[in-house]
Amino acid sequence: MKKSNFIKSTLILLIGGLITKILGMIIKIVMSRLLSTEGIGLYMLIMPTFLLIITLSSLGFPIAVSKFTAEDTRNNKNLVFSLIPISLIINILIIILIIFSAKYISTYLLKEPRVYYPIICIALVIPFASISSLIRSYFFGKQKMVPHVVSNIIEDIIRLILYIIGIPFFLKYGLEKTISFLILSNIICEICSIIVLFLFLPKSFKIKKEDIIPNKRYIKDALYLGVPNTLGKLIGSIGYFLEPIILTYTLLSNGYSNKYIIYQYGIISGYVLPLLLLPSFFSMAISQALLPIVSKSSVRNDYKTIKRKIRQAVTICILIGTVFTIIICLNPSFFLNFLYKTKEGINYIYLLAPICILQYIQYPLAFTLDGLGESRITMISTLIGTITRCMILIISSNFHIGIYSLIIATALNIIVVTLYQSYRLRKLLNK
Repeated sequence: MKKSNFIKSTLILLIGGLITKILGMIIKIVMSRLLSTEGIGLYMLIMPTFLLIITLSSLGFPIAVSKFTAEDTRNNKNLVFSLIPISLIINILIIILIIFSAKYISTYLLKEPRVYYPIICIALVIPFASISSLIRSYFFGKQKMVPHVVSNIIEDIIRLILYIIGIPFFLKYGLEKTISFLILSNIICEICSIIVLFLFLPKSFKIKKEDIIPNKRYIKDALYLGVPNTLGKLIGSIGYFLEPIILTYTLLSNGYSNKYIIYQYGIISGYVLPLLLLPSFFSMAISQALLPIVSKSSVRNDYKTIKRKIRQAVTICILIGTVFTIIICLNPSFFLNFLYKTKEGINYIYLLAPICILQYIQYPLAFTLDGLGESRITMISTLIGTITRCMILIISSNFHIGIYSLIIATALNIIVVTLYQSYRLRKLLNK
């Protein structure tokens, strides 16, 4: 039964991932063709801030909901309703913090005053994203992947329509308002996603009075698992957040222009890395299907099953990553031109392509650690990788190699994190 569920869940997520990846590609094509390279650069400049705030707002509750629902040792409905109020309180505090710090972040950290209003817009998105992720995680834990897949597809279709209509309209009023629109469009997308998820609840689904009363033990359990998970993501997001700040500061100090930095950073973050990580949805689908299996097996101390599943997942991820990377490297100019109408970044692709294969392995490793309740290891690996990334970025930027300092820092970060997670997981399963 476990095997059947794992295969079925993986296939559903692979098909859904393929569809959403195609839609995501179309969305990126639309963005790259409607926005200028400067516009893409501005959008990518704010994305680390966006991801940092979203990470803070979730507090790792989605992973906790998926794991505990899969274990099926608690009142799952009460678990979700216990976490929603805590999540909303955290969201309110973060919204207040964003409003008061947006000016400082845009002007002094990112050194780009035009992203002030987009940062304010992020504050409006987070409550919707938090609720959506909690409901989605409930279905994950139940190993019901269809609601997740359908909601993602609907969300991307809505986003694509909004971009096609909205970007040309808002460009008349400047890039600042256009980027703000792109951020705010997430509200409509998340609302649509929530509605779709509710439609998949069974007709027999009923909420009783005891289901909505917060359970302190559930909250404590979720915090115990979620806080290390959040800290890990938070550390990664902080590193990602600091990346353009460190890059901008060090390169400006070494004589490079702000225009050069935004342009080249936009190429790497907006074109090169998305292209190289294009097949990552395969790894993500396999890893997401792996989480409930690992959670159930860990409760029963069935480490033999866990070892078998993680070996299968890692092997498939390496094979898929290698094949796609070779295909992309054979003719990178074709893919860049087809997807983004540009040939910028070919040299960067050749340098990062072999390293990015290791990135695919990180997904099953991280999800297995979460399923085992060892999010602390993921957090430590992220901390080590982030420190490595930031230090290498600072040092290499002073060697006057321009944007190649970012390439070196990115590559070393991927290598360090993957090796550390592999070592700790092997040690954990063989003890």
